Amino acid sequence: MVKITSAIVLSALLVAVAVPNTKYFEIAKNLDIFATLFKEVNAFYVDEVDPKKTIETGINAMLASLDPYTNFIPEEDAADYRTMTTGEYAGIGSLISQFNAKVIVTMPNEGFPAAKAGLKVGDEIIKVDDIPVSGKTTEQVSKLLKGKPGTQVHLQVLRNGQTKHFEITRANIVMPNVPYSGMVAEKTGYIKLTDFTTNAAKEVKKALKKLKSKGAESIILDLRENPGGLLFEAVNIANVFIPKGKLVVETRGKQADWSQQYKTLNQPVDEHIPLVVLTSSGSASASEIVAGTLQDYDRAVLLGSKTFGKGLVQTTRQLPYNAQVKITTAKYYIPSGRCIQALDYTHRKSDGSVDKVPDSLKVAFKTQNGRIVYDGGGITPDVELKEAYLAPITVSLLTKAHIFNYANHYYYTHPQPPKLAGFELTDSEYDAFVTWLADKKYDYTTPLEKAINELGENKENNQMLDKVKDKIALLQAEIAHNKEQDLLTYKMEIKELLEEEIMGRYYFTRGEIACAVSHDDKVAEAIAILQHPDTYQQLLQPH
Repeated sequence: MVKITSAIVLSALLVAVAVPNTKYFEIAKNLDIFATLFKEVNAFYVDEVDPKKTIETGINAMLASLDPYTNFIPEEDAADYRTMTTGEYAGIGSLISQFNAKVIVTMPNEGFPAAKAGLKVGDEIIKVDDIPVSGKTTEQVSKLLKGKPGTQVHLQVLRNGQTKHFEITRANIVMPNVPYSGMVAEKTGYIKLTDFTTNAAKEVKKALKKLKSKGAESIILDLRENPGGLLFEAVNIANVFIPKGKLVVETRGKQADWSQQYKTLNQPVDEHIPLVVLTSSGSASASEIVAGTLQDYDRAVLLGSKTFGKGLVQTTRQLPYNAQVKITTAKYYIPSGRCIQALDYTHRKSDGSVDKVPDSLKVAFKTQNGRIVYDGGGITPDVELKEAYLAPITVSLLTKAHIFNYANHYYYTHPQPPKLAGFELTDSEYDAFVTWLADKKYDYTTPLEKAINELGENKENNQMLDKVKDKIALLQAEIAHNKEQDLLTYKMEIKELLEEEIMGRYYFTRGEIACAVSHDDKVAEAIAILQHPDTYQQLLQPH
């Protein structure tokens, strides 16, 4: 390790001799300091030093000073990185999570080995190939489940108190970018896009054509919580709705090779069909390229909340020993000319933190129709709606896995699958859930309770508060939440989450999404806009 570093230092020193008093001398000097420092620590530190761990810590700390997207990828993490960018890996095709120190199957993906073998949501994994998983993280168990396609893995699971064994043959798993599409109104189709990995555009095209064959005359494209992915997939997805030869995004970087324009290369599937794009604060990167491009060409109405604001492009560079580094090499600019990057990593504050681009520095741009849009803060939707927040009792029921576990209970006590379309729990079925909860532990603090409690906790530091401590105690008692009442007050949102979980037991991920869409306020708002052409067209005109 030290020899390799010394060779790098020597090379840099030779450059420094040729070009004195430049940044190359600083590079050479500091590399020499780093190599010598590590040599001294390795030789004289009181305990043994792990070279790999120590140097990786230094590398990661260095890159963290740049931005969150410039990352070192050691050889052992290369497969996970490839999965993230391509959506492909070799394994059994199942999501797992950890609840109360237990590794639980949360969703066997439909059509893949785990589901075909009979693995169910809620199964607790006990052993993988005779290796007990107790005490292991989900990442460690996931690595045990992965392997070469065609190899077998033996699982021992616990289901409803009974031990079951599964022999599953691993396969290449390619996760879909479009896990669900369907009709949400008589003439309106819906496409849920969750990723921008390989073939994302092909999946969107296929979904659009299928929906049009079913009579769709308008489309909702859902990009909420989509973190982005491959740049060329974003270009090709925009191309589904805009003509050939149109600029989608321009990248501008330090190196001339990284500054280029990306234009649509194909004829669109449909450049006229009315389109609403749903966005959220979790829509980032490639999602923002698609949403922003469609907004800049006035090709779609954007509805939801402001997007994340990631306008940085990453390039992966190969390093020795099969390691890689993902480097931010450019910023991207959408057709109006704006960059939507929200955080300024170049000009950090004295404490190392970063600020959002201030409103005073944001620049106005215009869409094709002349509508005013701004840079430096994500994509602002044409129809901005607040993001919904769950009640404290609902959050508690989710985090304690009571909604998850009751869906399992419902599934095993209702073997006959309910219809996917229009599924709704009856009042008596919801009451059965409330009864089931009776001996379960869960608690929560409402915002009002938190505020009053904090006031009471500070009474020792304030003589005035000390005088009203009895009144504070009475107020605490008066506003103390009542679980039974809250289960009624927030019945609708709790019931909807239960219905989504239950549909997932019978129809996998597509069941969860289909059920969620059926009572999604933002989808309903999008449908209403698309059903009123005058409103839709008015939103695309300058005000």
